[in-house]
Amino acid sequence: MAKLLHDDDPDPAHRFPAGPLYVPVQPGPSGCAARLFRTPLGDRTAVGFTSVQRLTATLGADQAWIRLAEPALRALTAPLGIATVTVDPQFSAPAPAPVEPATPVPALRIA
Repeated sequence: MAKLLHDDDPDPAHRFPAGPLYVPVQPGPSGCAARLFRTPLGDRTAVGFTSVQRLTATLGADQAWIRLAEPALRALTAPLGIATVTVDPQFSAPAPAPVEPATPVPALRIA
């Protein structure tokens, strides 16, 4: 196998289709809608997974999904101003733990 030289590295700005993806969806009034996420920097992104196992490992077994080609996912989210598709995100924040209600502080009486 040929070794890639620095000049042979593909330009990250060039997009290559990711192929069919498992896209998380959520029910809505008109059917299913693709779930949108945020990158660590706060930008909105569409997300797709290359296998059901990767999707369930990240989002849980109860997550609904549909199969979409990567160009179709881009076309679906482009009108919303979302230009990024994240494939197989590896990190996600844990579900928030329930917060115990705060103990009320007694009111101060001023005499």
